[in-house]
Amino acid sequence: MTATSVAPSAAKPALRHRLAERGVDRLLLLVVPGALALIALFCYPFLYGLQLSFQPAKGGVFGAYQQFFSEPFSRRSIWATFALAVPASLINVGASVPIAYRMRREFRGKRLLLALLVVPITLGTVLTAEGILEFYGPAGWFNRTLHLLGLADSPVKLTMNYTGVLLSLVISGFPFAYLLTHSYLSGIHPSLEKAAATLGAGWWQRFRHITFPLLLPGLMTTFCLTFVMAFAVFPSAMMVGDPNGTTHVISIEAYQAALERFDYAQGCADAMIMTVLMLAVIIAVTGLRARMYRGSTGGKG
Repeated sequence: MTATSVAPSAAKPALRHRLAERGVDRLLLLVVPGALALIALFCYPFLYGLQLSFQPAKGGVFGAYQQFFSEPFSRRSIWATFALAVPASLINVGASVPIAYRMRREFRGKRLLLALLVVPITLGTVLTAEGILEFYGPAGWFNRTLHLLGLADSPVKLTMNYTGVLLSLVISGFPFAYLLTHSYLSGIHPSLEKAAATLGAGWWQRFRHITFPLLLPGLMTTFCLTFVMAFAVFPSAMMVGDPNGTTHVISIEAYQAALERFDYAQGCADAMIMTVLMLAVIIAVTGLRARMYRGSTGGKG
């Protein structure tokens, strides 16, 4: 009876000691379920798609990739994707800075305004696109208002083109950019600006020489995240854009290849090209961010 009651208590310290001797933190075991989910839901599909992209019906191992770059219409999808993702990301990050800077202070109606700013997160891309069609379409409220005010004789075309998709990306992506920028601004201690103010620095000088340099690395991270969201645009490009023209992005190219022509190797190759281009931008921005950190610390660390 005594031996059986002592054995479990003796085994537990032994397990802890063995893990400690091997330098393993037991808390890291909590990562295991997430790692397994990542492997099952992302790594395996990605690797499966990668190997499938090298198995086209014709053209050899790299036939699907050669097919993409040999067709001018397919190549133009790269430009169409960047032409939407980069401006949308810059607009979202740029607009989030002054709003987040002002929202740091308490004022009447702040909670209501904050709720309005983040509402698009709850709508989703599809519902946002439908709202744009209803509001900015030829018979939408916006054009009807312009007509009633005598500001336009014919409807202003803001949908089924580049402008409609850009509006959708800005509306759906701005809340994420704002929340991230606001969190980075909250990490900058107000005493820094107060110290500069006591030395006679105006608000613009404080923002330019203190707040913005401290905020810039966070803005670069925010740009990367909003760029990924915008670069993977699909519903907006289909619903409020011109999928066979100015908004024929790479995701549409991959969708048409895989699910309309049933050429899964080509669809996977298009998706891999999209991934490489996306990662190239992220690596470039994060590399620049790392260089800025090294420069600010004098090359240490």
